[in-house]
Amino acid sequence: MRDFTIIVDTTSDLSKEVLEDFNLKLIKAHFVDEDGKDKVSFTDWSECTYYNGQADFFKHLKANPDGFKTSPNSVYEVTECFKEEIKKDKDILAITISSTMSGTFNMFNSAKKDLEGTHNCEIKIVDSMRFGGGIGLLAIKASILRSEGKTLDEVYDYLEANKNTFHQMGWLDDLSFVAKKGRITHSKAFFGQLIGIKPLGESDQNGLTTVLGKAKGEKGAYPAMLSYIEKTIENPSEQNILICHSVREKQALEYKRLIEEKFNPKKVYIIECGPSCGINIGPGLMSCYYQGKPISKDLVEEKALMESILTK
Repeated sequence: MRDFTIIVDTTSDLSKEVLEDFNLKLIKAHFVDEDGKDKVSFTDWSECTYYNGQADFFKHLKANPDGFKTSPNSVYEVTECFKEEIKKDKDILAITISSTMSGTFNMFNSAKKDLEGTHNCEIKIVDSMRFGGGIGLLAIKASILRSEGKTLDEVYDYLEANKNTFHQMGWLDDLSFVAKKGRITHSKAFFGQLIGIKPLGESDQNGLTTVLGKAKGEKGAYPAMLSYIEKTIENPSEQNILICHSVREKQALEYKRLIEEKFNPKKVYIIECGPSCGINIGPGLMSCYYQGKPISKDLVEEKALMESILTK
């Protein structure tokens, strides 16, 4: 059986620890900062030399949300990344951000096409239909299947058949940022924060986050989120769970404690939202990613479930 490399881009937000634990390769995209300069993105804030950590970056981003932009990898960059693995005589499994959100999937496919006829290695590309930790969790699952002896084709087929079982549950509580981005009115943002509303979101079939319901404060949000996870997760004790946050470390640590106490998973990793996702999300994200039951069309079942949880 031929060995294969699993490649993910920076929209996965995977930390150095996760990348090393699961032997994953990161390909870095780009972003343009408030000075109009193109910079290589990252998932480890220790690599950032132009902002003093995550909190400083999001402070600048919140003050100037339209001054930052993201851009995917170029076809040349992806081609060169693939060539490195081909030289090692390895096949390739690449997992990208949802094609509904970015052109990354198309860039990867163009690179694959450019390399056709130049090598004997196989390249397969998965449109994750997810973003952030959702992509990362697909990569972790692929790594586990690889370690169990599954072939490239078997892992690819599994991800394609099961990517709609990868869930997200958490909040985005800084509504002023999404208001500046035009995704919610400023009045709704102000009054939502004034009364401490926590919009609880889940991924739909395209990877877009939809608010299922709104809890009052952290006190109301944590039990609602745990109840939702309990009713949608499968085999929690066999899972690795990701919690991603943008300047919400304290809340992420509490969420981790509660998830470990209730579900006893293999491991819970806390990862920090980097520029590739953070520029479009803003500060205030605190969400976990796990595998469970298939997500229904238009989140009809999930909305009903959350409504029943919040009205108890």
